[in-house]
Amino acid sequence: MSAYEFRECSAANCRFRYPVLVTAQQTQNCPYCGSETRQVGVPLPSENPGTTAASTLLSTNVTTPINSPPLSALLDNIRSIHNVGSMFRTADGAGLAHLYLCGMTATPDHPKLAKAALGADKTVGWSYARNALETAVTLKKAGNQLWAIETIPTAEPLFDVMPLLLTKPAVLVVGNEKAGVDPGILAHCDRVLSLPMSGHKQSLNAAVAFGIAVYHLSFQLSS
Repeated sequence: MSAYEFRECSAANCRFRYPVLVTAQQTQNCPYCGSETRQVGVPLPSENPGTTAASTLLSTNVTTPINSPPLSALLDNIRSIHNVGSMFRTADGAGLAHLYLCGMTATPDHPKLAKAALGADKTVGWSYARNALETAVTLKKAGNQLWAIETIPTAEPLFDVMPLLLTKPAVLVVGNEKAGVDPGILAHCDRVLSLPMSGHKQSLNAAVAFGIAVYHLSFQLSS
């Protein structure tokens, strides 16, 4: 199984955070601005990231869904444009309040994404930031719960966490197709949920997993 690590740009005005395949050559320059990067892991309490200039949303397009349950989603370095487009369509169908696009996740400015989303990019509120961890921390400080979809030993089965008693807005975090959710973000999550797998494979396509979780949670919360 391939191993991945997360790296972060050293430039204060960039701080692009992204996963990369571990190789013998560990020197990496930021694919966004070309500056040097450093390997990052789970931050210590003394290293808790705060709101920086890099957390500021670089582009926004905010609309109001017809029916908005208290649920949004953070897409952490989703590499497939088709997956992102599918997630926009799911977010529209389930009435999500907002999509936070982070890292390498494509935005609706990309023509291929606009085609894959079939117009949902015009009906779902979205914003973009280069650093998903800083975005997650900012959202939590603003009063949101953070829930991640990830296959780890301590995760709660998605269908066992009902009924959910939601007292404040929640943001569902979905990670990179290969590397998963950034460990730094997992350290800040209030809950980590997993999908039960009965076959030989232990994972689903990111957009499929997102769709199952979003529909289960959003309609459970609105019922």
